[in-house]
Amino acid sequence: MNRNPIIPFILIMVMGIGLVFFMSLEGLNNSKEMAEEEKKQEEGGGETAEGGAFDPEAHYQSTCISCHGENYEGGAGPALKGVGERLSDEEIKSTLKNGKGAMPPGLVQDENLDAMAKWLKSL
Repeated sequence: MNRNPIIPFILIMVMGIGLVFFMSLEGLNNSKEMAEEEKKQEEGGGETAEGGAFDPEAHYQSTCISCHGENYEGGAGPALKGVGERLSDEEIKSTLKNGKGAMPPGLVQDENLDAMAKWLKSL
């Protein structure tokens, strides 16, 4: 019996294309939800605690952890442990607002600078 060896490859290709098509339809549905969530975060002014106040640690977890490390030990950015001993409140706020070196500016909104600086000094 001679079987055509190309048939299984064609079946796999058709199933793969079908899977990609159906997954893209699911992604279209999620894109609206993701856009609404992003808009809500931009309007909300950062991460909030249950009481509705700015939560510096939650903001750190979502924005800063990739460069400064999970345990504030540094990596792409400098270590944050002991930053309160090295820098004044004004220097910390200035860095958060304007950026420094590879750190981009504007990661913390102006109304949250005091809370974030106070939290960083406590590390």
